[in-house]
Amino acid sequence: MARFEDIDHILNKWAFDPQELNVRLLQVDSREVIQMRIDMGVLQLETSGRPDGQLIQGFPTYLDYLQAEQDERDSEYRLTDDECVEVDREFVQYYHRRICWLQLKRFDQVVDDADHSLELMDLCKSCSPSEQWTLSHEQYRPFVLYHRTQAASLGILDDADGPELAIEEINKGLKKLQDIFEDFEMEEQYEEDELVQRLVEFRESLRDRFEVGQTLEEKLFQAIQEEQYEQAARLRDQLANRDSF
Repeated sequence: MARFEDIDHILNKWAFDPQELNVRLLQVDSREVIQMRIDMGVLQLETSGRPDGQLIQGFPTYLDYLQAEQDERDSEYRLTDDECVEVDREFVQYYHRRICWLQLKRFDQVVDDADHSLELMDLCKSCSPSEQWTLSHEQYRPFVLYHRTQAASLGILDDADGPELAIEEINKGLKKLQDIFEDFEMEEQYEEDELVQRLVEFRESLRDRFEVGQTLEEKLFQAIQEEQYEQAARLRDQLANRDSF
């Protein structure tokens, strides 16, 4: 009979706090792992590749596997029920690790995992078995974009031009969110959306905290809108010079 070990010694030393995300990063043998304390247990996630550490048919993630398969499949191919289950497993795993990275303030890793989820969404949308299945996943795209925008802006905040670049990063995220609302013909709901409002509040708090006025990109957009083309050309040169460093 197989012998199993309980994990009382872990749970007893690490109390679960329902008021916050309980996350820690630790060294196990020759690698780092993330542990997240949940009610009545602990999740352990790998820090690279799939969070569960598994290979999928020799590929590091299910996304990589599906991308390789797409090259050999008919353009009309649709995901099978089993493949949909595997896609959802990977979405959930990457969600867990993304919120852990946020808690640990490892913002580059948040961006990487968010990009993975968005790319998986794109692939699945193109070969979705039904419109209902597509919508059940696309409804989470704004939330993933919100995490990505938040992390991308926080990750560059301490750089030389950090505050201005962070504001521009938030504006890029807001534009992508706006595009989603337009795709679903829900433009009137954009400004009232909670995630949009949070990003706008975050952006304006950065302006106040770091005394940032209009960014170069905002000035360029305004110049184009007002047909001040010479001013727009000068601003493009300034952006090019800034981004070359």
